[in-house]
Amino acid sequence: MTPDPAAVPAELFDVAVIGGGLNGLTQAIALARHGISVAVIDREDPVRATAAGFDGRVSAIALASQRMLDAIGLWRHVSDAQPMWDIRVSDGDSLLFLHYDHSDLGSDPFGYLVENRVMRLAQQAAIADTPNLELIAPMRARQISYGEPGSGAPAVLDLDNGRQIRARLVIGADGRQSVIRRDAGIRTIDWAYDQTGIVCTVQHALPHDGVAQERFLPAGPFAILPMTDDAQGAHRSSLVWTEPTERAAAIMALDDAGFVAEMRQRFGTGYGACDVVGPRWSYPLSFMLATRYSGHRMALIGDAAHGIHPIAGQGLNLGLRDIAALTEAVVEARRLGLDIGRVDVLERYERWRRVDNVVLGAVTDGLTRLFSNDIAPLRLARDLGLGVVNRIGPLKKLFMRHAMGDIGRLPRLLKGEAI
Repeated sequence: MTPDPAAVPAELFDVAVIGGGLNGLTQAIALARHGISVAVIDREDPVRATAAGFDGRVSAIALASQRMLDAIGLWRHVSDAQPMWDIRVSDGDSLLFLHYDHSDLGSDPFGYLVENRVMRLAQQAAIADTPNLELIAPMRARQISYGEPGSGAPAVLDLDNGRQIRARLVIGADGRQSVIRRDAGIRTIDWAYDQTGIVCTVQHALPHDGVAQERFLPAGPFAILPMTDDAQGAHRSSLVWTEPTERAAAIMALDDAGFVAEMRQRFGTGYGACDVVGPRWSYPLSFMLATRYSGHRMALIGDAAHGIHPIAGQGLNLGLRDIAALTEAVVEARRLGLDIGRVDVLERYERWRRVDNVVLGAVTDGLTRLFSNDIAPLRLARDLGLGVVNRIGPLKKLFMRHAMGDIGRLPRLLKGEAI
């Protein structure tokens, strides 16, 4: 006979992670691999979250982020990853462009393109061989009590099924509409772009050679991201196509033939004959920064702390850098015998991450506003800017290292080092 969850004494974990998406599960795995006991509470059914139709996006994993995933034992479960050898940025039909060639810095790629579904499957496989980690899903925490600061009491989480758990630290990884952030009274700076990102997979006749393309069109960026060939050897790329929201809705409403015709007008002829394969998705685009990332026994990571325009493909990498910094702060505090939910421990994480997130958020917002128009003086200025950066070797190499995630004071995991 199954016991009544409410009759079972509350279990104590070091950390409870709310949200089991790409950031939440990666955070849990990183902590558990360092001896921290973790419970993940996620409202999604893991079977549904790994189904083919759940999430059609492809994420760019910068080289430093890939090193971290490897260091925590997650990367070995990634079954399908396309190295990104070159990046080409162009503005409409301008003859000036910016080309990043990985060989200018060494033999490593800038990073990898991985389908989100592939990453979710890798996370599930990693959970299976990670001690100290329990995924509780589908489930919600209906109430969280953090206790009085200074009391030493853990947070108490009451789950929808009557089960109660305790944790020294609660990590909010529950997305842009974060309940953890809202209940903590943390304000956000946010706005919508009146743009929608259309995502689909394109099959094309000619190989992409591992080159990621970012084309700036008046309606918004049009990114062609290389993917691995399919099981039959057909060449594939993921398309992230930005349009004003009203126009995007009209494009999404087209039948297959009409949608493909619109895509081909923008895709160009450099890849040979092309066609859309599989479903299409659309996502509203917006900007959000939380005014703080931590409090008593609480920290925010990933989209719960910040959300940026996908113009530079850095959204997931920001979350992975959060994870690397928070893991280091928590693991080191634990080794010193400190309470990992103390405000000063979590403020160290917040200070480490805030500048990077604010700067990249401002840069992506500025690029979006600069390139999402067809104003002649601005078009001339940005085209000249691309051309100048492309010709100044040291400046271009600095930008290339940014694309790899190899700039600034990096947490050890991002260097591929154990904590």
